[in-house]
Amino acid sequence: MVPLLTISEVAKRSGVATSALRYYEELGLIGSQRAGSGHRRYPRAVLRRIAFIVFARRIGLSLEEIGTELSRLPPDRAPTRDDWSLLSRAWTARIDERIDELHRLRAGLTECIGCGCLSLERCRLANPMDRAAALGPGPRHWIGDPPRAGGG
Repeated sequence: MVPLLTISEVAKRSGVATSALRYYEELGLIGSQRAGSGHRRYPRAVLRRIAFIVFARRIGLSLEEIGTELSRLPPDRAPTRDDWSLLSRAWTARIDERIDELHRLRAGLTECIGCGCLSLERCRLANPMDRAAALGPGPRHWIGDPPRAGGG
């Protein structure tokens, strides 16, 4: 049997503060067992769940969304490779969408994004007189509406 880890061991290995671990547990994202002394003890498999939480947060998912995804994993045993694979299939489209958003963000730093500021010289060509406003609020080119011929 693999020995259980203390909260400080999990924090050290995962790079996540003990206060965050307690919070994740309060939200039901991770679980622990209680030793006779009442101290938390974690199975090693919790480290993968925590890594998932950390990276999901980095790509902008809320803790609620993360909880929904993690609820698809078996609660009574450590998830297998197949369990994680099944979870990741549902994420592929979401990750691809996020990658596309990041590409648009990178390009938008120096290009007209259709936000209406008209502050870049290129805005006069890509969005003359803020024609992109007719497409709706926000940075229209950034969120996926391509500039139309003649601008906007």
